[in-house]
Amino acid sequence: MSQKPGWLRPHGRPWTRGAERLVYENPWIRVSHHEPTAPTGRPAQYGLVSFKNLAIAVVPLHDDGTVTLVGQHRFPLGDYSWELPEGGSPHGEDPLEGARRELAEETGLQAREWRRVLQMQLSNSVTDERAIGYLALGLSPSDGGYASDETEEIVLARVPFREALDAALAGHMEDVLTVAMLLRVYHMAREGALPDALTRAMLG
Repeated sequence: MSQKPGWLRPHGRPWTRGAERLVYENPWIRVSHHEPTAPTGRPAQYGLVSFKNLAIAVVPLHDDGTVTLVGQHRFPLGDYSWELPEGGSPHGEDPLEGARRELAEETGLQAREWRRVLQMQLSNSVTDERAIGYLALGLSPSDGGYASDETEEIVLARVPFREALDAALAGHMEDVLTVAMLLRVYHMAREGALPDALTRAMLG
C-alpha cells in the first residue's frame, strides 16, 4: 500500500463523545442516541447505527472477461437489485473467510486467487459500517455448491465485465459496493495490475 499523502492528515478537533442511550438492537445492528460535543465546541444530538458485521463485496471475474452478478429483491428500498456477491463477515473473523463463504453461498463458485482491492466507509455520517472488497480470480464450481440464505431468492447472471460496468455507470445498478468495485477493477486493468490476457478479455 502506498504511503498516505500529507494533505490527508486530520485537521481541527475531533468529536467528543458524551451521554449514550441504546434505542434498538437486533442480531445485525445497534441503534444508539448520543449527546456529543461537535468539533466546533457546540453540543449536538446524534443517532448512530452500528453494524455487527463487516460488509464484504466480491468481484467474481472469469478468465474470459465476464463477471457473475446476483439479482434479488431488496427490502429497504422495495426494489430489485443487480449487484456483486455481497454479505457480512462478523467482527473478529478473517474477512477473506467471509468473502469465500459469500461467494460460495450466493454463486456456487470458489476462487484460486484472491486480491483485497478496496476498503470503504459506506455511510459515515450516520453509521460506522465498513466494507472490504475482493477480486476473485481462477473461478470454478465450489465443493459445497450453491446455498443461499433462507430469506434470499437469488438469480445469477454472467455478463461481460464492460457491460456490467456500463450498466453501473448508467445508473441501472445503484448498489454502492457494486459501482465502487467495478470501477476499482476497471482501474486495475487500465493500470496494468491484471494479467494482460485477462485485461484484453475484459476491455476488448
